[in-house]
Parts: sequence; structure tokens; C-alpha cells
Amino acid sequence: MSAFVERRTIDVIPADERTGRPRDLFSIWFAANIGPLTILTGGLPPVVYGLDFWWSVIALIAGLLLGGLFMALHSAQGPRLGIPQMIQSRGQFGVRGCLVVLVVVLVMYEGIYAANIVSGAQSVHAVFPSLPLTPLAVVFALVGLVVMVVGYRLIHLIGHIITAVSIASLAVVIVGLVVMGRIGADVFAIGVPTARGFLGTMAIGALWLLAFAPYVSDYSRYMPAHTAGLKSTFWWTYGGALLGGVVPMAIGVIVAISVKGDALTGLPAVLGQPLSTIVLFSFAAVIMHFNAMNLYGATLTVVTMVQTFRSDWLPTARGRAAIGALLVVLATAGAALMSQDFLNSFTNLIIMLQYVFIPWTAVNLIDFYLIRKGHYDVADLFRADGGRYGRYDIPALVAYAVGVLVEIPFMSTALYTGPIADLLSGADISWIVSLAITIPLYLALARRRMPNTRPAWETA
Repeated sequence: MSAFVERRTIDVIPADERTGRPRDLFSIWFAANIGPLTILTGGLPPVVYGLDFWWSVIALIAGLLLGGLFMALHSAQGPRLGIPQMIQSRGQFGVRGCLVVLVVVLVMYEGIYAANIVSGAQSVHAVFPSLPLTPLAVVFALVGLVVMVVGYRLIHLIGHIITAVSIASLAVVIVGLVVMGRIGADVFAIGVPTARGFLGTMAIGALWLLAFAPYVSDYSRYMPAHTAGLKSTFWWTYGGALLGGVVPMAIGVIVAISVKGDALTGLPAVLGQPLSTIVLFSFAAVIMHFNAMNLYGATLTVVTMVQTFRSDWLPTARGRAAIGALLVVLATAGAALMSQDFLNSFTNLIIMLQYVFIPWTAVNLIDFYLIRKGHYDVADLFRADGGRYGRYDIPALVAYAVGVLVEIPFMSTALYTGPIADLLSGADISWIVSLAITIPLYLALARRRMPNTRPAWETA
């Protein structure tokens, strides 16, 4: 068993330890998306925006296609460099400048981990109402911790198993919804299409997959660069994530319209027995897998943050376990708060993450694919002074800050609606504006400073 436990954390994966095939990425990202949170997310458009079935699904697919594009491009970075995504991000923002993004990423991990704890507990509680939610939430949190401690190989193995289980589970749901006639014909006619609803829903779909961007390459970094090329890594990740996201989100739309509320808690009423029991138990397995992935990423993020100030510190499995345990305690406390108003808490989390991740992914991908073309001095990324990348990269930080600031007038949330969003009847196009500004701005700024930062093999 000790040989199966992952020894590494954020350090470079040597060539003789590289293993796996690009097609393994399909199962891990398919499995990560076939869960109750995906159904809950799919149910947001009709509940939050009042959209009908067809416009909800079209907008979600459009968002998933775009968000998955960015996500898969990040995944392709892993085999090339053999390091976690957040370490690679030092190449754009500097070794300390990257802390801005790390803090945001850590909040995301903890928020999604807490949301998974709540949804997992609710899934089992729906089958066994006598079981209290709090102990169930603790069980889900601890299982995720155990899987995370074992690490990379176990997470991939569970992904393969969950993929097979999830396909069967989805077949059960489709039988329940279509063949057994559990939904009324009027479900497809309820709702009103609006520009605000379409753009808001598209943003939800895009962010759902974009939220994987900060850690998607963590699961491709062990793969050999000569067998896991950019194209194969991209397409296997893209395919698994898209297929894993589209079907459960469409189911979420149907259920949310049918029960006129939370798609997750309304699923048993729509499916009936015994189908709902089978599906909810499969959800429990998916949540444990997804939780382990989020905790794994959160732990690597904390290690990266500490290593920023202690460059010689690289913990192994025991240190990863201690950090993970602390993060589980914090996430469980957050889950207790989220359970008071779960749907609104989760919706607000999804919307707020959109504003901070869009400019980050723009900077990261432009730098990797267009500026440096995949060439980084990995050793410098671990130096206290950042080596050729420095402690702070002003062009990247400026582009990122501008990318966030330009979103403000276009934001449309329950807490704040910008003046331009108000003129657009609440339609949120902030993420589109951010991409349109951040990409050319960083491209111009980065190219001006490239002569001083270009790796030696590019100038030789």
C-alpha cells in the first residue's frame, strides 16, 4: 500500500516516474462532472432566470463549449512541464505575485468542497431521512480526505470506476424521466427566454468547466510528454468534461422546471422509487471522488503558498495529510453555513468565481501558447526570488487587475448590478468584456518585456 501512496506534492515529476495515457483523462473528467452539483447547476437557469427548457440547454451547452475549451488548454500544459497548474502560473505572475491567484483558488476549492459535502449529505438523507445531515456531511468529508492522502493514482482509479457507474446511473435517470413518463408535457413549454437569462446561463456553463482550470493539469502532469501531446491531452480532457456536463445539466433543467425549485432535492419526487434511491447512492460515490480532487488541489495550493516563503520546503504524503485535515475542518464548517440556504449560497459562489477566474485564465493561456510557446525554466519557478520570472510580474498583474476592474460596470448579481448591466436589463456580459480587454492587453505588455525574460534555449 505504501508504494501506492503518492510521495510528491508540488515538485517536478521526473521522466522515470511518468505514467498513464491521455485517454485516462476522459474518465477522470467525465466522472468529476456526473454528480449532483452538476444537476443542481443545470437547474439554476429556470429557477434564477426563468428560462424555458430549450433556451436553458442551448445556453448551458454554449457555455460548456467555451469553458471546456479553456479548461482543456490548461490540461495540455501538464505533461509538457510536469508541475501543478499553480506552480506553472508563477511563470506569468511571479513567485509572489501568484499569491493573489492562489488565495482566490483556495477559496474556490473550499467552497466547492463544502458544497459537495452538503449535496452528498442531502443525497443520502433523501433516501434515509432518519440519518441526520451533520454526521453524513462529516463522513463525506473524511472519505475525501483518505482518498486525497493516497493521492494521484487512487483518484485516477476511482475515476475509471465512477465513469462506468455514472453511465449506468444516467441511463436509469433517462428511463425514469422519459420512458416511465415522470415528467409532464408542459415542462418543455414553461419559461420565458430573455437576453439576461441566456447570457447569465451561458456564463454559468462556462464557469462550471472553467473552475477546473486551476487544477486540471494536476492530473495530467504525471503523463509522459512524448505520449501525451498537446492535441491528445486536449481532446480527451475536452470530450470527458463536455459529455460529463451536458447530460446531467439537461436533467437538472427538467427537474427544476418540474418541481419549480431545487433540482437536487426535487429529484426523488420526479424519479420516484426505486430509481431515485439508485441514483442518489451513485451520487454519493461521485461526490467522494470529486471531493478528493478538490481537497487534493486545495492541499497543493496551500503547499505552494507556504513554499513561496520557504523555497526548500517540499512535504510528502504525511505533510499533505496534515494540511488536508485542516482544510477539511474549515470546509466542514463552511458546509454548515451553506446548508442554511444552500441554493443561494452555491449560486453566489459560482457567479463570484466567474469574475476572478476569467482574467487569470486569459493571462495564463496567452503566456503559455502565444508568448513563451510552452517553454519555461521549471527550476526558476521554485526559486525564492523567482529567477528569471521574478517575485512579481507587473505586466501580468496589471492585465489581471484591469481584467477584473472592467467587469464591474457589467456585473449583475444579487448583491450588485453595474450601471451597464442595468441598461442591458440585467444581462451579465462582464466575462466577455474581460476576455476582450485582458487578452490583447497582456499580449501587448508581455511582448514588450519578453527580451528580458525569454528562456535561454529560445535565444540561443
